[in-house]
Amino acid sequence: MFATPSAPAAAEPTYEVGYAKPPRSTRFQKGKSGNPHGRPKGSKNKAKLPALHEERLKSIILEEAYRTVAINDANGTVTIPMAQAVVRSLAVNAAKGNQRAQRLFTQILAATETANKQLHDEWLETAITYKTEWEREIERCKRQGIEPPNPLPHPDDIVIDMGTGAVRINGPVTKEQKEAWDCLREHKTMFQEELAELTQLLIDEPNYEFRDMVEKDIARAEKMLAMIRKAIPD
Repeated sequence: MFATPSAPAAAEPTYEVGYAKPPRSTRFQKGKSGNPHGRPKGSKNKAKLPALHEERLKSIILEEAYRTVAINDANGTVTIPMAQAVVRSLAVNAAKGNQRAQRLFTQILAATETANKQLHDEWLETAITYKTEWEREIERCKRQGIEPPNPLPHPDDIVIDMGTGAVRINGPVTKEQKEAWDCLREHKTMFQEELAELTQLLIDEPNYEFRDMVEKDIARAEKMLAMIRKAIPD
């Protein structure tokens, strides 16, 4: 039996290729994935490895320690660093009688006070050594008729209270600070001289014609001197 010839296929409608209309041969086939092998393993959210000089874990810990958190306090909600919140919680539990919290809090407190004492002793020793050695050097230069050095900070500006161990620097520490202090000292001298002259003027001439103006200038000079003295005490 002979097969009868099939009917001619209907002509396909015309299809324009353009924007958002790729050729039929390159389009995804229905039911077939465009990426049969899937995403490569580990290609998503892959963390960048730290450089050799970085301490990534330490940075993460410090960031978390000083990240602010909101906690409920007696006066309402307050925002404090995470480290402070942890210590506060530990202290509260210790105050409530938790023996483990008491022991841990006592250990932390003792270690902190010891570290602070060590830093203070080192700072005091450094200040004493610095002041003593520079005083000797300046005195040696004076004895030999040599222009003494002018170190920063100057030993005369370092005040040490041996009773309390406190160290105070009443002067500039850097070159930039010294320039600022020298400028303030010049202005201080200028205002002091102006104040003395104006005060003497009112003493010599009680009925001075422009007394009100002079009194305003005196008040201005006193105000400027008070501001300068906050930066560089007498």
